[in-house]
Amino acid sequence: MKTLYLLRHGKSSWADPGLKDFDRPLNPRGLADVPEMAARFQQRGDAVERITASAAERTHSTAALFAEAVGLPAEAVSCERGLYFVGPGTYLKAVRGFDESCRAAMLVGHNPTITEFANRMAGAHIDYIPTCGLVKLGLGEGPWSAAAWGGAQLLEFDYPKKGRGVA
Repeated sequence: MKTLYLLRHGKSSWADPGLKDFDRPLNPRGLADVPEMAARFQQRGDAVERITASAAERTHSTAALFAEAVGLPAEAVSCERGLYFVGPGTYLKAVRGFDESCRAAMLVGHNPTITEFANRMAGAHIDYIPTCGLVKLGLGEGPWSAAAWGGAQLLEFDYPKKGRGVA
């Protein structure tokens, strides 16, 4: 089965009001949440072979930190400027372009797109994927190029506060 993970970037910093949105880094909570979510990912026995992220600083950093925490080499992470400030159709196009040799891939992106994308893919009703929230979708045995709205099954939805007993 092909598995698609969707990870929203970690909490970003607003400390420098002069920075463009694209350039905002992770804040201390974001830097702490990424390895925590990676550890929980591994504890569930999950694994990923490839990570594609928006090229914005906070998503790129989230992807790089997550990859490092799960032992994925840096070359397995790519950043796409075209995944920043776009709609769910662009995320679907990215998924359809994944290499067929890859069985488990991850997209790291932004809200509201990542929530809408997850819901449209799995017919789910997630209200909001919080920062560093992670969704696991099962796509079946077909090729990535056949990914379609409603063609996935929601297998897991985790986020930092969930593991801390906070809803």
